[in-house]
Amino acid sequence: MSNVKLINVTEEIVRGLVSFLLHGVEYQTFCHCEQCEMDVNAIALNALPTRYVASEKARDAVFKQLNTPENIEEINKQIIHALHIVGRNPRH
Repeated sequence: MSNVKLINVTEEIVRGLVSFLLHGVEYQTFCHCEQCEMDVNAIALNALPTRYVASEKARDAVFKQLNTPENIEEINKQIIHALHIVGRNPRH
């Protein structure tokens, strides 16, 4: 088995932003359990296009492509939508 791994760059960005938002002032009353956080990640990721790569070099290039104000705005929109869904119907 080789050491090459698939990396979903969209997932890396979403997970980082979800963690950042959940630890901010705006969502301090939101449940911070692992199940709720993972549900938010899953809902947001299902609404966004995936961007898989197979190397760190490709990851860096795709990260730069995705890290634009327009893309981050769309990602944040999907995360906030997911936060509202999970907040209304937590599965923990």
